[in-house]
Amino acid sequence: MASAIALLCLLLTGVVGIVVFTAYTNKLARRSAQARHAIIENLGISTTSNPQFIGYFHPYCNAGGGGERVLWTAIAATQRAHPNCISLVYTGDVNVTKEQIMDQVEARFDISLDPKSLHFVFLKNRRLVEDAAWPRFTLLGQSLGSMFLAWEALSQVIPDLYIDSMGYAFTFHVVAWITKGSIPMGAYVHYPTISTDMLARVKARKVGHTNSGDVAGSLLLSIGKTWYYCFLMYHYSLALSRPSFIMANSSWTKNHVDAILSHSDPVMNVMHFLNPLFALRLFATMLKRSKDLHTESTTTRREAKIVYPPCDTREMVQFSLDKRERIILSIAQFRPEKDHPAQLRAFAQLLADHPSYTSGSTSVKLFLLGGARNEDDHARVQALRDLAEELDITPHVQFIVNASYPEMLGWLAMASIGLSTMVDEHFGINVVEFMAAGVIPVTHASGGPLHDIVVPLDGEATGFHARDPQSFANAMHAVLSMNQSEELAMRTRARTWAVSAFAEERFVEGWEAAWKGWVQ
Repeated sequence: MASAIALLCLLLTGVVGIVVFTAYTNKLARRSAQARHAIIENLGISTTSNPQFIGYFHPYCNAGGGGERVLWTAIAATQRAHPNCISLVYTGDVNVTKEQIMDQVEARFDISLDPKSLHFVFLKNRRLVEDAAWPRFTLLGQSLGSMFLAWEALSQVIPDLYIDSMGYAFTFHVVAWITKGSIPMGAYVHYPTISTDMLARVKARKVGHTNSGDVAGSLLLSIGKTWYYCFLMYHYSLALSRPSFIMANSSWTKNHVDAILSHSDPVMNVMHFLNPLFALRLFATMLKRSKDLHTESTTTRREAKIVYPPCDTREMVQFSLDKRERIILSIAQFRPEKDHPAQLRAFAQLLADHPSYTSGSTSVKLFLLGGARNEDDHARVQALRDLAEELDITPHVQFIVNASYPEMLGWLAMASIGLSTMVDEHFGINVVEFMAAGVIPVTHASGGPLHDIVVPLDGEATGFHARDPQSFANAMHAVLSMNQSEELAMRTRARTWAVSAFAEERFVEGWEAAWKGWVQ
């Protein structure tokens, strides 16, 4: 009897919850309709044209990195090919205006946008997806924070197509719940939130960017973190199962995304289905109150499609391939995963191995160009300056923060070597830019630079790969000591491959093919 009463109470609670939630989502839909009408009027568009709204979830749209180039190239292409579409950008850049963002896009990427079909939805709680907000259980905290941010976004205006262009897969749950599964969703994945490599690294107790020495050195902590990662992997797989289409920026990313989509964990399956909330979701499904509230039962798994990021090489291919200065150039946002400390250590090793590179006509300098999005990034720049001082290489290193696009081009036209030390770099637009500009790349032997970009052309090398400070130093020395004909031949091969394989036109074709069938 008691069990029957408990079940009845559970069902009644579920019914009340569904009624309240349905009323709330209906209210959001009405509010969104009013917001859409106001946006159309504000942009000066005829209300009879029935424009389609494409929403891009990109909280750091003004950061100026490779992910932002993808966003703005996609929007510019959409504006040209589909004038009846309005691009909504959900961003946390609340301290700048629409005009300032557009000016930054043109200055950084040389991309012109039409303000008449572009609208920004500003989000006040972006701090919830920043590292600093979650000193412990960072990935879980950021995932939950992104869900709150998605709610903030759609509570203002709901699009006809939702695209996560920055890697916040858990937002798909919120979009599906709020819209009752009525709008298609898509993803452009630059880098998986959690990968099989990360899980394997923790299980093997290997120290890395995502696994500190304290954790790797403790069996108990490693077991705990393994369970934590298994939990995240399982639910990340569920989230990635929701979108209608998934684009990946490289073969490395595609392989990991496909592995995540097919991921299964028997223990997590049992825990998931025994969760009391599952009964409510099942009951809601039986009442047909939602089209997609039980993604966990989906048996058909999608595969990601490779759409290489856009690389505007038009100006870079005009740079001369000879008479380069002895400059080693790094172009990467000042984020932890870019591993700038490894660049400084590799450069210090190079100078230690070859003291002649510190002065005179053979002297070499390292220039680090990168975007700093917030106080944490600026703090990292200061920490790098301190490390350069500690390594006694400060006179030979220069930091250039938030450089403009023309300034970046100027350095690309002068540099001899392009340095990238990120482990498992998902793609590496900066590496493509190096090659197109005639800068010989020296990259980490992993991810996109290894498998997609710095690959042989006609059996001949287009650059170098390395794994540790000594091998990076050896590779840089190999470039600096090349004779003129060898150097020119490698620069030519690198440029030829970059321009043919990663042209902006190819990205636009892939992007169009992925999404255009999902809106009227």
